[in-house]
Amino acid sequence: MDKPTPIKRHEALKPLSRDHHHGLLLCWKIREGLKRGVSLERIKKYTDFFFTSQLRPHFRFEEAEIFPLLGEDHPMAQRAINEHSRLESLFKEEAGEAGFHSIEKELNRHIRFEERELFRELQETVSEEKLQNITNKEEEIITPDPDDWDDKFWQETSKA
Repeated sequence: MDKPTPIKRHEALKPLSRDHHHGLLLCWKIREGLKRGVSLERIKKYTDFFFTSQLRPHFRFEEAEIFPLLGEDHPMAQRAINEHSRLESLFKEEAGEAGFHSIEKELNRHIRFEERELFRELQETVSEEKLQNITNKEEEIITPDPDDWDDKFWQETSKA
């Protein structure tokens, strides 16, 4: 099966794509932390920070501003909302290797779905006027830099 041809991302969606990039980096950081034998508590502290400061505001923005553009009954919007709920549950679980693997896999899959399918659908079906209405709204949400974290366990060279 051929991969879909990439389409140029609409300006209104670019901040969300940047957020998605940070989410994919979180997945990588989790994998690196586990591979390097970093304590689960250290990884958990970072994933808690990331969820609270990055993902939760991102999810809320998408659910309030983006998904309604497709219509509340749209199957892609419903899927994304369900995945947000599932991810939130995973982030609230106790620190455990299996839980981190689940977060990493499900967040990665969710981001790929939004980038490759849901955003394509938005750009192909939502009017330019409606997309323009959300331009820069996401940037109004002030979140800390996800790399502004002192314990960069994902860069460690020795076992912690």
